[in-house]
Amino acid sequence: MPLKKIQMKSINNKIALTFFLLLFSSGIVIAQEIIKEKAVDTIKKINPNQKQKIDGVIAKVGDYIILDSDIDKAYLEISSQGNSIKDITRCQMLGKLLEDKLYAHQAIQDSLKVTDAEVKSLMQDRLNYMVEQIGSMDKVVKYYKKNSEEEFRTYFFDILKEQKLTSEMQKKIVDAVEITPEEVRNFFKKIPTAELPVFGVELEVAQIVVTPKVSDAEKQKVIDKLNEFKKEILAGSSFATKAVLYSQDPGMRANGGFYKMNRKTPFVKEFKDVAFSLAEGEISAPFETDFGFHIIYVEKIKGQEVELRHILLTPTVTEESLNEAKEKITLIRKRIEDKEVTFAEAARSSSDEKETKANGGALINPKTQDTRFELTKMDPSLYSQVSNLKTGVISLPLMDEDQSGKKKFKIITVTNRIEAHTADYAKDYTKIKDLALKDKQIKAIGKWFDEKIKETYIKIIAEYRDCVFTNNWLKK
Repeated sequence: MPLKKIQMKSINNKIALTFFLLLFSSGIVIAQEIIKEKAVDTIKKINPNQKQKIDGVIAKVGDYIILDSDIDKAYLEISSQGNSIKDITRCQMLGKLLEDKLYAHQAIQDSLKVTDAEVKSLMQDRLNYMVEQIGSMDKVVKYYKKNSEEEFRTYFFDILKEQKLTSEMQKKIVDAVEITPEEVRNFFKKIPTAELPVFGVELEVAQIVVTPKVSDAEKQKVIDKLNEFKKEILAGSSFATKAVLYSQDPGMRANGGFYKMNRKTPFVKEFKDVAFSLAEGEISAPFETDFGFHIIYVEKIKGQEVELRHILLTPTVTEESLNEAKEKITLIRKRIEDKEVTFAEAARSSSDEKETKANGGALINPKTQDTRFELTKMDPSLYSQVSNLKTGVISLPLMDEDQSGKKKFKIITVTNRIEAHTADYAKDYTKIKDLALKDKQIKAIGKWFDEKIKETYIKIIAEYRDCVFTNNWLKK
């Protein structure tokens, strides 16, 4: 789904830049002392005209140290996620590392919990992405200049645990920040007229979806296959191996179908009901959700959490079912164009999409929870479907296919177009509130740093004292 991004003039650019610097490449004011260079820097001669510094400690925050090589590793980590490092200086990177160390240090002081299981799950997701991007685990290990997969996993685990501690500490700070309507009003009044934000073209979109029906015979084939897997697993086969080889859950197939969940984890109700009905070591019978048919194996039950593996199989949709679905969506479109029903009425009576059916087919922006989507920042697939549609015009039937290969047909219409405009307090209150809240969160983070620097032990090597940090790390 597309996310909404607000195009801003200078006041909003300042907010965005400040947020970027706080969360990515900044330092925050911290009292500290300068490490003597001779204590950490060893110089070796490469040739009579060249010297090279051997890696050493360049900074310390609480019990955390920062090595000179950590800056290079940070560049590598950012690059591995597909982000540009072109305009990030070593001083900025050091500022980011110092910030992360302080967050992680204080997270431990505040007893924020980050379990090894959480980190392992996060690591597997990241590894799956990196393997997909680079090609193989061996290439990932080589990319990070490690000698073995085991060495890389240990190194990467430590990085991700620190990142998780950092994010938990940041979340604790910003989640405590609330904003009142009066504060939003005052924030807006203080913005000079010439610097008011400009919001780009936004669309409100509705759709009707028809999903091809799956025959009972095709469903039974899948059920029989899952029962066969269950029988083989009970006889000694590996559930994880079966998941890797056969599961049609693209997100967790490479991880042997492993999930960790509790009652609040956002899984579909049918899946959660089965998962929490099983005893440790038990395998479920095949059951159906909107995604297909599953079997679940519960590995461990830890209090309110369940660690499980699952295999998902999706029944095959016949060509006949596909044709029937296309004919149905085409007929719905004709009835709307002939004004027999409105688009909203047809969506409520005929759409197979539960999330939009009750709203007359209206799509909800998951970022803002309203119905507006900025045109230029839409998901590419949705943009291609609506960018050339005039308001009220209905698209031709479109076929969508998700990652698991499930196909559906839909028609789309633009129900409203909001042209680019300068912010209006009444019309754009929700977006202005978001800007005001971010501004208040930034100030809360600054205040938090001001308080914590007084009680945190920090050193920085003399070589970096000439850095121009975003904030006064060197206490000059």
